[in-house]
Amino acid sequence: MTPTTPARRALVAVLAAAALTSTVAVVPAVAAPPSAAVVERAPHGDAARLGHQKAVVVRVLKGVFEDGDTEVVDRYVRPDYIQHNPFAPDGAETLKGLAGVVNEQFPDAKYDVKRVIAQGDLVLVHSNVVLTPGTPGSAVFDIFRFQGGRIAEHWDVAQDVPATSANGNDMFSTVSRPRTSEPGPAWLTSYHEKLVTKAFDRLLVRKDLSAIDKYWGREYHQHNPNIPDGVEGVRAGLGGYFQQFPSLTVSRKRVVAEGDLVAVHSHYVNVPGERGQAVVDLFRVRNGKIVEHWDALQDVPETSANDNTMF
Repeated sequence: MTPTTPARRALVAVLAAAALTSTVAVVPAVAAPPSAAVVERAPHGDAARLGHQKAVVVRVLKGVFEDGDTEVVDRYVRPDYIQHNPFAPDGAETLKGLAGVVNEQFPDAKYDVKRVIAQGDLVLVHSNVVLTPGTPGSAVFDIFRFQGGRIAEHWDVAQDVPATSANGNDMFSTVSRPRTSEPGPAWLTSYHEKLVTKAFDRLLVRKDLSAIDKYWGREYHQHNPNIPDGVEGVRAGLGGYFQQFPSLTVSRKRVVAEGDLVAVHSHYVNVPGERGQAVVDLFRVRNGKIVEHWDALQDVPETSANDNTMF
């Protein structure tokens, strides 16, 4: 799945234009702590803090992409913001430039947030980004890291939404029950994070298809548009993938989990020497089994507007 189709090209063009129109300042390696007058202090308690971070991220995404609002960047993003999107330079000023460019070129753009999870200092957002109404847009995963009450770092993966699907599911809905986009109880987070990490490493890192029998539920719903629904769909789809690329390497970079949702950000390289793809896989766990999966894949480009890599 290549990122060169129309919606993806539009996103790239917007980021490039924002980079050219922004004033990228030289920022010290460590920025001063944010002032209480500028950034609201996060609430006490882990659950309250995570909820606050999720609300901040959604406010920034919608403010920048839907409202052309630069004040949300000043309020919530550190000046030394580290960017891993290969089409955008480092720094908060680029985000401010992006707000203006999107608002001018795509005044009806929508950052339709589907689900948000948070763990520690990381927040992951799964969204349908539609720059032009009436088009399917892109499936986007954003990961933000907080430091000192502000957004300090960002990774993302974006993939165009195709016209058809091999499984009949779209790339965003919840099919397994209960049909909610909200994560399950927080007390399950640690157990589900360990389960998915073991399943991911056994199936995708070690390419062991027997992991499906151990960790996947009999009722399994697939949102990758190229893989059929159900357990047999993932077995056939990944089995064929492993045969086609016997030297495949999958390097797990970070995991973000909350309740019954666990996201894995990783680097897939089909053939040694290739740049590979940045991938986010999002899994839902019910009763000790993986029951649903969403993902997005993006080719790692040859050049980058920053020196940080996509990982």
